[in-house]
Amino acid sequence: MGTVVDDAAAAEFHEFFEAHYAELARLAHLLTGEVDAADDLAADALLALWHRWDRIRNADHPVAYARGVVANLARTRIRSAVRERRRIALFWAPRGDGDAVDDPDVPTVVDVQGALRRLPFRKRACVVLRHAFDLSERDTSLVLGISVGTVKSQTSRAVAELQRLLGPDTPAAQVQVAVAAQRGGGRH
Repeated sequence: MGTVVDDAAAAEFHEFFEAHYAELARLAHLLTGEVDAADDLAADALLALWHRWDRIRNADHPVAYARGVVANLARTRIRSAVRERRRIALFWAPRGDGDAVDDPDVPTVVDVQGALRRLPFRKRACVVLRHAFDLSERDTSLVLGISVGTVKSQTSRAVAELQRLLGPDTPAAQVQVAVAAQRGGGRH
């Protein structure tokens, strides 16, 4: 599928790439919890944008569109991993009438990234975009393609769940600060 783009558009895309690649990779890392996958997902998202750059470059919110592409790619990756784990679990599950019991090993103290990985995708995406990327509720709704009300409720529930995962004495404000600390450029 060849995309014909003039030199000005190519220069605009190059500027867009340089300005947003690191941010998109951080978003992918926080959504998937996988450092290695983050760069691949950001690159895949930017490649998808390049193929549609003639339309995207004139959009009102090209960065929101890019974030949405990363979120969708991350969701697909997570779903694939879950399916694969289920297939492996079924293959290795004990045969017979023994009841398989899920025995989650929940540690007493969970770091922020570990707690984020435990959240369902939509809650994780809302709290990451709102607090780690400091997006407004409206911008978060644009990225995820959901209503502002859903962003509000999912973010609130995510913060409450993070509080539970991080310990009963952790106030919501401290959870928000800990997630916002993920805003820094370094990936861990």
